[in-house]
This record gives sequence, structure tokens and C-alpha cells, in this order.
Amino acid sequence: MQNHYNLLYREEEREMIPQCRDQGIGVLPWSPLARGWLAGTHTREGERRTTRAETDSYADQLYGKPEDFDVIDRLAEVAAERGVSPAQLALAWLLHKPGVTAPIIGATKLDYLEDALAATELTLSPGEIARLEQPYRPHPTLGHD
Repeated sequence: MQNHYNLLYREEEREMIPQCRDQGIGVLPWSPLARGWLAGTHTREGERRTTRAETDSYADQLYGKPEDFDVIDRLAEVAAERGVSPAQLALAWLLHKPGVTAPIIGATKLDYLEDALAATELTLSPGEIARLEQPYRPHPTLGHD
């Protein structure tokens, strides 16, 4: 199942991922870095740090609420404590989620691929996972037209 699932959008945890797990169906999340938002491409103050961030109007429909920045800030805090990039930590979190087989990554640069590979080597504690998840607030259904 290709689900819209990442630290900024966890609504799939309510029904779809439990259903997939029950039926033995693998979960392949798309947009595991929330179209770059979890890699730090946007700031709360409105700065857009990449060309994609400047031009991706679809991402603006999915992300950018104040509560999303609470999650992004927490991710950056825990990543700094671990000495890893936010992208590595966001992907590692996803890889720790039951039912997730592999995220669909869009590695267009070598360092994106290196972050993805490094994420497979990170082991997160239950406390770290809880800290990353704590600021999340439910969202309306997004990414399914």
C-alpha cells in the first residue's frame, strides 16, 4: 500500500496501517520527508530554502500549519542531540514504525541518498520516538484527491 505517511501526516495510523498489518500488506509511504519540509526546506518565518520549496504549490496544500512547525522544531532538536540530520532522523522514525516496509524516497542528489542510507543505521529509543511524536496534532485527510 502506498500511503501518505510521515511525521507531519500520521492519519494513516488510525485505520489503514492497522488494516495493512492485519492483512499482511506492506506499507510503502510516499513523501517520507513531507516534500522536503522535514529536511528543513521551510521555516516558520516563511523562508523557502530550495527551488522546490519556492515552486511546489502542492506541498503548500499539505503542510505549513503552525502545528507542523512544532513537529519540525522537535525533529530538529532531537536530530541535533543525536548529531544527525533531520532528514536522517525522520526517515529512521518511519523505518521504526510497524508495518512500514520501505519509504519511497526521491533521491535527486547524492546527499539525499546518503541520508536515506544513514537512516537505516539509526536505532531510536522508545523515548526518542515518543518525543518526536508528541507535538503531532490530527489533520484532515490530505493527499488523496
